[in-house]
Amino acid sequence: MTVNQHIVSETESKKRVDKILSDLLQDHSRSQIQSWIEEGHVTLNGEKVKANQKCQAGETIRWEVPETKPLVLEPENIPLDIVYEDADLLVVNKAKGMVVHPSAGHHTGTLVHALLYHCKDLSGINGVERPGIVHRIDMDTSGLLVVAKNDLAHQNLSEQLQEKQLKRTYEAIVHGEIGHETGLIDAPIGRDPKDRQKMGIVENGKPAVTHFRVLERFSDYTHIECQLETGRTHQIRVHMQYIGFPLVGDPKYGQRKSFDVQGQALHAKQIGFIHPRTEQWMEFEAAPPAIFMETLDQIRKMY
Repeated sequence: MTVNQHIVSETESKKRVDKILSDLLQDHSRSQIQSWIEEGHVTLNGEKVKANQKCQAGETIRWEVPETKPLVLEPENIPLDIVYEDADLLVVNKAKGMVVHPSAGHHTGTLVHALLYHCKDLSGINGVERPGIVHRIDMDTSGLLVVAKNDLAHQNLSEQLQEKQLKRTYEAIVHGEIGHETGLIDAPIGRDPKDRQKMGIVENGKPAVTHFRVLERFSDYTHIECQLETGRTHQIRVHMQYIGFPLVGDPKYGQRKSFDVQGQALHAKQIGFIHPRTEQWMEFEAAPPAIFMETLDQIRKMY
């Protein structure tokens, strides 16, 4: 393993060692860097260090990137709500609280583990960690995903996604009363420079466009439908917060006082695409989970 080093600058003085490294190493997450620190792969002036230790100008941080262990995913018998399936693809209604693919802190119990148990074959385009995964939705967002069983389907669906042909419609409940019937949010999204665990509207971010329309309006809440033109991380959550209407229950971008909906009140209710083999348009819809509808009923009764 190669040992790297960095001399702490005056502007970095009094910053945490994990913060300095995460700013330096854009390709690695802060949680990943914290794991390296715990495993002893990072030193400060030759001594072991804790992630929250603050550095002084002139000190030397040394680190080595540990070799990646080969990932072996074991199929898990987890129930799946399969809306449609054929030889090329399947459409799944993902449960709220389920992570789509393995990541730091989520090594088991993901949608991928369940898919490996259900399907003998999944496309390999996205590698070992993300077999068949064409697009994602957040852990606490429920709803529809299309999964590719072979590389032909995966390539075709990915192209539809890039060319904005893949239709994705969401249902959400937001804080505040939106006065107009429809809206378009066109604002670039990137990593929040003040908090790398969050996304934000940043000048050099990736283009992001969300269309929305009002389904129901209340004094302090609005029930909306959103359609994605692009698919950035946390796009609807960030865009709605940006225009002053954060999602109900959102732990990252929402208000402190909110309904407990086990995460954000957001559901991927509709997906449409051209079938990679038959070239026929296909469209599927799934109703929001019970907790979403119960929250909506509570709001209706309040007003």
